[in-house]
Amino acid sequence: MLILLTGASNSGKSRFAETIASRFSGPRIYAATMVPCGAEGAARVDRHRRQRAGQGFVTAECPRGLDGISAGTDALVLLEDVSNLLANEMFGRGRPDAEDEALRQIVSLAGRAAVVIAVTIGGVSGEGCDAATKNYAAALAHLNERLAAAADAVIEMRGGAPRLLKGECPWIG
Repeated sequence: MLILLTGASNSGKSRFAETIASRFSGPRIYAATMVPCGAEGAARVDRHRRQRAGQGFVTAECPRGLDGISAGTDALVLLEDVSNLLANEMFGRGRPDAEDEALRQIVSLAGRAAVVIAVTIGGVSGEGCDAATKNYAAALAHLNERLAAAADAVIEMRGGAPRLLKGECPWIG
């Protein structure tokens, strides 16, 4: 099952994804894609580590791709997050097919695990940014659309509350 969890920055996506994961009875893997840059990035990583402490996650640091994650068919993978994975493929690896590659990796991971919760930022416009950032924002919007089409369930966080936009999620409620 692929669950796409979207919303604005700081909308509670990560905490809600962890709530869903806590209701899952099998093994839990936290797929961390962020490459921390500077003090702000390090603080974000630290906050997320403290937030999920004691929740039974095994952390897989995977900023350079998801293919190395060996999730069993009984495992849940919380992918934190799609926007970082795409940025790492676009800027870190310089892949012209970064969007396709990120989609391939996420769909492949969903085929190897019982559940993948893919957390992503929605509504990024790139307005007022340089060309590279505009291209990234457009690629993320398109990738999010493609993931929503492929997902079994799509949940949007708005005002701190989840809204189920597509499908069903047995761990909500």
